[in-house]
Amino acid sequence: QVDLVESGGGSVQAGGSLRLSCAASGRGISSACMGWFRQAPGKEREGVAAIYTGGGGSAYYADSVKGRFTISQDHSKNTVYLQIHSLKPEDSAMYYCAARTYCTGRYSLTSLPPRVGNFGYWGQGTQVTVSS
Repeated sequence: QVDLVESGGGSVQAGGSLRLSCAASGRGISSACMGWFRQAPGKEREGVAAIYTGGGGSAYYADSVKGRFTISQDHSKNTVYLQIHSLKPEDSAMYYCAARTYCTGRYSLTSLPPRVGNFGYWGQGTQVTVSS
């Protein structure tokens, strides 16, 4: 069982920055895929960034966020962060932290990019609202 708790969302103006946090607990999180997904009203939930917590710097970014989003982790705190710069109104969404405890070989982020269907653990979400 893995528990995930997000924080850090809020309302910001376009061009601003936010850092979202995901505190994780449970078995297997030290070598898991941890990802950030977002879902805007009326749209499907999409994976925007993910990282392998076992080390090596393996990370995934959706094309739509490359250059503006950075995912990182603090092992000592079992926390994954999503730093977002140059926020745009279209970034407004509920942001969810997710995890899957298999993240190597055929389950690596390269072989199996983050999709809703291949992440089994989810947080409650944190809202990000960007005004123009």
